[in-house]
Amino acid sequence: MTPFSIIIPARYSSTRLPGKPLLDLAGKPMIQRVYEQARLSDADNIVVATDDERIEACVKGFGGKVCMTSPNHESGTDRLAEVAQQLGLADDHCVVNVQGDEPMMPPAVINQVAKNLLDSGASMSTLSEVIRSEKVAFDPNAVKVVCDKNGIALYFSRAPIPWNRNGFSATGGTLPQQPCMQRHIGIYGYRVGFLHQFVQWGPCELEQVESLEQLRAMWHGVKIHVEQAIETPPPGIDTEADLQAVRQLLEV
Repeated sequence: MTPFSIIIPARYSSTRLPGKPLLDLAGKPMIQRVYEQARLSDADNIVVATDDERIEACVKGFGGKVCMTSPNHESGTDRLAEVAQQLGLADDHCVVNVQGDEPMMPPAVINQVAKNLLDSGASMSTLSEVIRSEKVAFDPNAVKVVCDKNGIALYFSRAPIPWNRNGFSATGGTLPQQPCMQRHIGIYGYRVGFLHQFVQWGPCELEQVESLEQLRAMWHGVKIHVEQAIETPPPGIDTEADLQAVRQLLEV
């Protein structure tokens, strides 16, 4: 497989879980768990991107690579672009963004995103899974994606798309008989040249309305390749309840 890199954005500040990357997960800080999972993939280079000296010290302490970035970035994608520039990565190089709060991301899923990006010729790649419950379909925190026959995204939305005209009401209903509703899984592959373009464009109207950064790429006519994940990644850690759930899984 063509070499690719993993960049793991990690911020210390978090409204619900301050210092989240350094929280203990069965004897190791969260960021170390994320890093070690990433090492099980086929990536030839793994780097943590942070603006916090405590996280930098932690990563160096367990022997990981880390890049210090500007504290003024508005998103993890901006942080990725800065690291790609610091490392001097070529425009055609593939970078996979693994979030710093997803300590159980399956290595096979990381490889899938990278391979799809390299094979498809798209500028971005990501994954999805079939939606099998009405609750998820109508949950605005569960992002939906619709693709064409070649796996290229047509649209991402917090709304239930495609709309089941004969089965949905305004507040719920029956899922389509065909498993055509897909939940977006938030792991991305980027070509470095596109990544640098992306952060220069600034937010677009659709992105601001839906609060979905990937719509910026689509606004500019960029192709995003989507495929169903070969494994469903466990949820990331956003809340205290998420933290306790992952701790229980790791201690089994």
